[in-house]
Amino acid sequence: MSQTLTQAFTRNFLGNSPTWYKQAVVGFLILNPILLYVAGPAVTGWLLIFEFIFTLALALKCYPLQPGGLLAIEAVLIGLASPESVYHEVAGNLEVILLLMFMVAGIYFMKSMLLWVFTRILLKVKSKSTLALLFSLSAAFLSAFLDALTVTAVLISVGVGFYAVYHKVASGKQMELVEHDHSDDGEVQEDKRSDLETFRAFLRSLLMHGAVGTALGGVCTLVGEPQNLLIAQKAGWDFVEFFKLMAPVTMPVLAAGLVTCVLLEKTRIFGYGARLPRSVRNILLEYALQQDKKQTKRDHAILIVQILVAIFLVLALAFHLAEVGLIGLTVIVLLTAFNGITEEHQIGHAFEEALPFTALLVVFFTIVSVIHEQHLFQPIIHAVLAMEEAKQPGLFFIANGVLSAISDNVFVATVYINEVVDVYKSGSISREHFDSLAIAINTGTNIPSVATPNGQAAFLFLLTSALAPLIRLSYGRMVWMALPYTVVMSVVAFTMVLVELH
Repeated sequence: MSQTLTQAFTRNFLGNSPTWYKQAVVGFLILNPILLYVAGPAVTGWLLIFEFIFTLALALKCYPLQPGGLLAIEAVLIGLASPESVYHEVAGNLEVILLLMFMVAGIYFMKSMLLWVFTRILLKVKSKSTLALLFSLSAAFLSAFLDALTVTAVLISVGVGFYAVYHKVASGKQMELVEHDHSDDGEVQEDKRSDLETFRAFLRSLLMHGAVGTALGGVCTLVGEPQNLLIAQKAGWDFVEFFKLMAPVTMPVLAAGLVTCVLLEKTRIFGYGARLPRSVRNILLEYALQQDKKQTKRDHAILIVQILVAIFLVLALAFHLAEVGLIGLTVIVLLTAFNGITEEHQIGHAFEEALPFTALLVVFFTIVSVIHEQHLFQPIIHAVLAMEEAKQPGLFFIANGVLSAISDNVFVATVYINEVVDVYKSGSISREHFDSLAIAINTGTNIPSVATPNGQAAFLFLLTSALAPLIRLSYGRMVWMALPYTVVMSVVAFTMVLVELH
């Protein structure tokens, strides 16, 4: 009986994660207190950082909140950080938490408008290069004002919807038939299999262009990514000032990213270039026409309200009418009140995407508290700041970029900006130089992080979505398809950091 209970506890611990992963986490938890006693808090603190990065890098094995949270709890229990310092970090970053809680949820209620936009683009544009460019540009623009995760969620919804429609028809079933398992190719007719594979490749390339587009737009504005607001908050920048300061780096990177998008489609390398088969297009057009006919006056009214609230959102952010999170809450109230969403469970769905990452962010702040209390990064920061001033932004960009490619970019940005703020407050660097370093940190955490799904939340979201296995988008394939973007965008960003911030 006791053995069975032991097995049950073992099975329940971190759920379906691999056994070796569970053993590694347990090993960390056992090792840390012993190392603290033997080697002291500095060595244990550094080990804790690498352990935490390990949980971020293996986010596909287990969501980092659980293993990372256990490490954070242990760090507080063994005295590497105090509950007071953790609370201080959380309170100091309330704006970022409000952004995640309310802005992401607010944009959830705009999904039908965003679906309408991307569906029109997909079906109206016949040139694949132009289509890819529009997808990337639209995702970039929307991510600059909205939330990258929500924009990615919309792209996924479009992809799943159209894939399911064609898969149903390719399996010899009527389009109107509701019941169909589009994950099973067993019923797909032989003459349709080639078109289905081409359609998968077409969707893969389009989704990757869109995901990269969210990164291109996300780096540009204060609300594009959570770390942007975090950095802006520490630096005291508003929406317009943030855009202006980042523009010398972000605008050339945006241009380079869009040029890369077109070239990849023209050259058909790195898994890009697949065209939409004519037979598939005809089926999707017929489906879209049927959906349009089903639209009621109420649906049109909902769409109009969403467009008007979207305009309000852009203006409210541009003129900084309130803190970003409060603007997000206003968006929730307006969209739900005027579109008849009044039941608690309907509103609750909007928070499902944001709250797990919000909880993870608080765990980040616990690890940051350890770094602060044990002064772990001070020697590194001081060593970099002792170098020639002109080289420092470039070094910060590289350091942030490498870490952000293997772990979460919000965590990396939080660590570095806090250390640079402390140095600035001590009077060791000028305000102008502080701004240069903050720009390098922001661009360094945003741009090279497209290299892997570990760094970009939007990429990880796409990889773990229901669409990824349908279109055969694996981790390795995503890294391979992101490679040309990573190289081009990182080189351009690094060059601009050196040139503009010199």
